[in-house]
Amino acid sequence: MAQIDYVRAQSINQALQLLSESGHVNRLLAGGTDLLVYMRHEKPDFTRLVDITRIPELKIIELHGDQIHIGAAVTFSEVAESPIIKENAACLVESALSVGGPAIRNVATLGGNVINAAACADSLPPLVCCDAVAHLQSLQGERSLPVAELVDGPNHTDLHPGELLTYFSMPVFPANVRSGFLKLGRRNAQAISRLSIATAGRLDGNGHIDYARLVSGAATPHVHRYADVESYLLGKTPDTTTLEEAARICAATMVSITGRRWSTDYKETAIQGMAEQGLRAVFGIHN
Repeated sequence: MAQIDYVRAQSINQALQLLSESGHVNRLLAGGTDLLVYMRHEKPDFTRLVDITRIPELKIIELHGDQIHIGAAVTFSEVAESPIIKENAACLVESALSVGGPAIRNVATLGGNVINAAACADSLPPLVCCDAVAHLQSLQGERSLPVAELVDGPNHTDLHPGELLTYFSMPVFPANVRSGFLKLGRRNAQAISRLSIATAGRLDGNGHIDYARLVSGAATPHVHRYADVESYLLGKTPDTTTLEEAARICAATMVSITGRRWSTDYKETAIQGMAEQGLRAVFGIHN
């Protein structure tokens, strides 16, 4: 393994100052669960690690009115154990619990998972489902953009040089909205997602759908929200015929984005089944 310099930041401002120093090609260290694997198999394209794991401002989980704020260095274990997130974003809790095993979840961070931007990142579908916004800071100022826009391709984000992802904000779901997360891997535990689905939904007083979200991970080059499925569902009764058609639209949309390849027959069938299962769960419809 190559020799890499290491420095630990104690505050956001210190981290930004370190990132701006000349003479170093910096890489942020949050949980390191992806980074250390990369360093063992590839020649690092950086000369210094800037450790941000101990910065208090990056470890918050707070409720501000109808907005949840989650620091970028919050671990998946902390997400899964947070009463605020449990009460308001079940899909994010379920996705956090699907990440690796306890040892990984205790160090892997929400921000690191997003910035690594793997197509299979478990946090991306629920964050997009929750309309999460990423807040970025540099010495030049601050900016915010939806997580769906921050991650603009496989292993690529719109993070600018010298910028630090500080926290996510997302609105609390409207009253009575239920959400969930499903993951398909090669085994039942500690598996990388082959497909994942985040769903959210609600029925009005007449039993009609008045809120619907469907977001997939690992199905398309980057996380995708199925607005066509959501539009189809609104105003309908969530019976078997309706949910089967919604799932069919989801699968057809995926294929229209990716085209057909050797894995399409499998993924088309799998995502259709997962979409229907996820929608049944949030609308309380059982076979």
